[in-house]
Amino acid sequence: MKASPFLFAATLLMTSVSASATPPTPPDAVQKPYEVKAPHGATRNDEYYWLRDDTRKNPDVIAYLNAENAYVDTTMQRLKPLEDKLYEEIVGRIKQDDSSVPYRERGWWYYSRFETGQDYPVYARRQGTMDAAEQVMLDVNEMAKGKDYFSVGDWVVSQDNKLLAWAEDDVGRRQYTIRVKNLETGEIYEDRISGVSPNLVWADDNKTLFYIEKDPETLLTKRVKKHVLGTPASQDELVYEEEDESFYMGIGRTRDDKFICIGVESTVSSESRCAPAANPARFTVLAPRERDVEYSADHHDGRWVIRTNEGGAKNFKIMTAPTDATSRAQWKDWIEHRNDVFIEGFELFDGFTAIAERSNGLERLRLLKGEGQEEYVKADEPAYSMGLATNAEPDTDWLRYTYTSLTTPATTYEVNTKTGERKLLKQQPVIGYDPEKYVTERVWANAKDGTKIPVSIVYKKGFKKDGTAPLLQYAYGSYGNSMDPAFNLPVVSLLDRGMVYAIAHIRGGQEMGRDWYDQGKLFNKKNTFTDFIDVTDFLVKEGYAAKDRVAAYGGSAGGLLMGAISNMAPDKYRLILSQVPFVDVVTTMLDPTIPLTTNEYDEWGNPEQKDYYEYMLSYSPYDNLKKQAYPAMFIGTGLWDSQVQYFEPAKYVARLRDLNTSDKPVLFRTNMDAGHGGKSGRFRRYRELAEMYAFTLDQLGVEGGSAEAAAAVK
Repeated sequence: MKASPFLFAATLLMTSVSASATPPTPPDAVQKPYEVKAPHGATRNDEYYWLRDDTRKNPDVIAYLNAENAYVDTTMQRLKPLEDKLYEEIVGRIKQDDSSVPYRERGWWYYSRFETGQDYPVYARRQGTMDAAEQVMLDVNEMAKGKDYFSVGDWVVSQDNKLLAWAEDDVGRRQYTIRVKNLETGEIYEDRISGVSPNLVWADDNKTLFYIEKDPETLLTKRVKKHVLGTPASQDELVYEEEDESFYMGIGRTRDDKFICIGVESTVSSESRCAPAANPARFTVLAPRERDVEYSADHHDGRWVIRTNEGGAKNFKIMTAPTDATSRAQWKDWIEHRNDVFIEGFELFDGFTAIAERSNGLERLRLLKGEGQEEYVKADEPAYSMGLATNAEPDTDWLRYTYTSLTTPATTYEVNTKTGERKLLKQQPVIGYDPEKYVTERVWANAKDGTKIPVSIVYKKGFKKDGTAPLLQYAYGSYGNSMDPAFNLPVVSLLDRGMVYAIAHIRGGQEMGRDWYDQGKLFNKKNTFTDFIDVTDFLVKEGYAAKDRVAAYGGSAGGLLMGAISNMAPDKYRLILSQVPFVDVVTTMLDPTIPLTTNEYDEWGNPEQKDYYEYMLSYSPYDNLKKQAYPAMFIGTGLWDSQVQYFEPAKYVARLRDLNTSDKPVLFRTNMDAGHGGKSGRFRRYRELAEMYAFTLDQLGVEGGSAEAAAAVK
């Protein structure tokens, strides 16, 4: 077969890399004109569209990705000792034989543990007491042997405690296979169901398993099916099929274990249908879906408890309904809506209710203990993250919750809601780490439109706010996902070298309530990008960082953020770190066959409509690349990524190389064996991070990666 021009170029590059000590020339992908059309007549040329290969087998595409990886290998070769040191530091902080906090359910104590030197967890349980003999349910280390990637996405034990069903993925594309094990005999049944989501529920008969089948092309959660053990998966009964491709789907049991519920939700609407777990033959809709009405329901103590934005409750409220409710007309207000408090969720107990809330950008837990009786779980720091932990059983006076901050490792407490007694159950062990050596702050940056943006900061004691320090600024800013100030074990290696780490809680998240999210999506999306830039300006002005030593970091939709700010304000950043970045917004959102596209029209807009098309086109990173000097970049992706396809960053880097007038390095690393989350295993993923951190220290001229070294890498 005649070799393609690019395949030849890639081979030549890899040969010259090994034959010469001089810095290699970056790969140069060939251009092939391709017209991308929109239904309203707009067209664009996408000269790198050919890099899309849904089979992941095209030799030209694989050659390009391998050439980029070879370029990273060679460019980073002199930094390998620093990468190794960083990796050893990070892994050295991890307690290798660690275990989770056990929780009790139906007479058994469940937990996971790691063994020294092992990458994957062991899932185990003990009957009655933690002093009883251990029963290993799944040893994921054994299951992962010989595989480049392996993940257990979900597992669930039958109501009689005898059977275990789990979902596994050995590719990284989040298309799972269900398996079943008899926990009494150890037998793994022949039942095997592929192409599903990791979301499983047993019925009360202990032989019927409900699961969600994915569309094989779009990977949308499409159908709920019922599998009876011992029967062929091809004969599984269809329970429910979702026709609207803008909805996601999940399935679970209620708090009191009396119902199995199918929940569907889009960005702006949701619907639940439930059936008795003892006889799940007919699922009844709790309240029909309606645009701009979201709700989620749980059942306990003979009633439904519903979190909803019904009636214009933008920050959500909590309502109740009788067990036989089939419409919103039967709902009654319980916890009222407040403009200054965002209700995130709740947990129901026999004697109290725990409400997870946000106020002034911080999380808190409110305890309702009777008519008019309430109190808040206390926090000890100015910037922190607090949330509900695993509370498997409702018949207790104790509430388990998690607490962490940028200086406090993840901690699990339980508090007695009657006496106020608090117990420390576990704090994430971090070997060699002393929290007293670090300081965390919460500050507020002014956006150009006058909005105050909360920022969480951490640095090592002794830091001087004199405008000379290197800074790593992180943010996400999409889907209403809040990036709370949690302890970040690898970041300690940056702090110890004098760096400042900051999380910008920009619009598009939900840190400040639902309106914060609405101000950062659809036609307000650019607020997300300008907020991030304004935070950078603030931190530099206030002396937290040197203006020429700022690195920005984001992943997935946060990678879109990175692409946007590097187009809009390239001079404000020395380095951009972008993992699995969503950078080809318009082309992806025009293609409903690409996984997850149709679910997200209410997040980004539908570019089949001209006004959305034009607005999205005005910020799409790939479409707004231009001839200018860009910062140094480290961009990562996974070949099997199902959320942001590998070809988005691949095309982005190829076009960037054509237009970039800077001599700063652009590195593009593709993990050829993984998907959206990178490598599997608790240690292997830190190898990838150590490489990125080594590049960061080098580019910012930090001790361990000098300014001279940064110049040499160009």
